[in-house]
Amino acid sequence: MPTTEINSPRKHAYTDPGAPQLPEPTYAERVRTLVSLSTIATLSTVSLKRAGYPFGSLMPYAIDGSGRPIFLISNMAMHTQNLQADPRASLFVGQAGEGDPLGTARATLVGDVLPISDEEIGDAREIYLSRYENSRSWVGFKDFGFYRLHPLDIYYVGGFGVMGWVTAEDYTSAKIDPLAESAPRILGHMNADHISAMILLAKVHAELYATEATMTAVDRLGFHLRLKTAEGMKGTRINFLREVQTADETRKVLVEMVRAAEEKI
Repeated sequence: MPTTEINSPRKHAYTDPGAPQLPEPTYAERVRTLVSLSTIATLSTVSLKRAGYPFGSLMPYAIDGSGRPIFLISNMAMHTQNLQADPRASLFVGQAGEGDPLGTARATLVGDVLPISDEEIGDAREIYLSRYENSRSWVGFKDFGFYRLHPLDIYYVGGFGVMGWVTAEDYTSAKIDPLAESAPRILGHMNADHISAMILLAKVHAELYATEATMTAVDRLGFHLRLKTAEGMKGTRINFLREVQTADETRKVLVEMVRAAEEKI
């Protein structure tokens, strides 16, 4: 089983600050996973028209093997003209989903956006078109080119009270969570069909008595719950009995945890 690096201190919204912090993916892993799942973000470049001011653009992207975002952009676009004059930029990536957007994960990658060299164009083209097949209609146009963001620093926000800097080195070496692709389906299933089970798990594992429960995040080591209690909205993290790698393993361990919790009531 792979070891897990733990960021310290780790804060969670509405939880007891004196409670022990449970193992979970590092901020670097979370950002790498978030960036891998998203397909469009906000690119901020340094404005040519208003020197020194940021200029925001909605930007589709793909990522290479190191997690660096790849863009296919036109020379006529204002953000491209900005980059050609000054490569400094940032990419804001937000987690998709319903609910309070301030409670969801997001990250800002700060770095330089530079043209991809001729030697690497082939790989970049393949990566980008595998995500955006319809781009084949204009990828060959002379005024379009491939650019790549080289992160220098990253700032991560995982929700209320969960935030911190991630180094470019840690981001590059981090692995995407194995539940990244299946997490939305797991959350949807749990929130639609197993609210009573989550209320039970919160009671047994976190000593929180809730009338409503929502699973807001899940990873290979555990999951987060948002709970409605008599004292207001609270949040908690509950760890799995063991590390999981697939949706089926997640289902099995959750069934085990619920059965064990039922025996304690």
